[in-house]
Amino acid sequence: MSTTLDTRSDSAGGHLRDVVYATLRDELMNGRIKFDHRLTEPKVSARFGISRTPVREALAMLCSDGLLRREDVGFSPVRPSIPLVRDLYELRITLELSGIQRAIDNPGLVHDHELLRLERERWLAFRADPPPQEPGFVVLDEEFHVALLSAGGNGELVRTLVAVNARIRHVRMYDFMVNNRVEVTIAEHLAILDAVLAGDLPLAHELLRLHIGESLEVVLERVTSAIVAMSLATEQE
Repeated sequence: MSTTLDTRSDSAGGHLRDVVYATLRDELMNGRIKFDHRLTEPKVSARFGISRTPVREALAMLCSDGLLRREDVGFSPVRPSIPLVRDLYELRITLELSGIQRAIDNPGLVHDHELLRLERERWLAFRADPPPQEPGFVVLDEEFHVALLSAGGNGELVRTLVAVNARIRHVRMYDFMVNNRVEVTIAEHLAILDAVLAGDLPLAHELLRLHIGESLEVVLERVTSAIVAMSLATEQE
């Protein structure tokens, strides 16, 4: 497969890196690269018609995302573990709901409303001008959930959530590859923030539980489809 890029802008290595990264990420997440395929710097460089430096950086980013793993020779796609994804989502839900439940159980604990108001302004701006429907939206989504939990005041819960997010980011990106998921996510984030700011913590707790649960369903469906596609590609070769 050839995907030659215009190298006249090769001085803008960041642009070439981002194009390679986005192209390979899309192929990996849609099951168009089989599990036993090896991606190497020379082959990817030849495919895109560019030098190895932006290719090396793009492959490193895909490894950081958890979509590729380094082999003795080159890189290979990571096969997501459905049981592990479920376990980590269960941990994520427990952590995030605890941030609200502890305030329900102890009225003396109050969320940081200033932090939440700033976050609300941010998501109102996203509602007015939604970000693109693409996997990278997961970073903005993570920032919301970390901010919400941070407002609850337990730093250890936050640190654990950040660690869990890093382990499931490569599958959570699937959540933002289907129609309207970005717009739906923005609306749900604002509803959760409004409930907390209004002091209706039981409602916020329920909205957050439904929000994360719906994300899990979408992720599992998309991940399963990608695994099937990659497996079929391997078998048919």
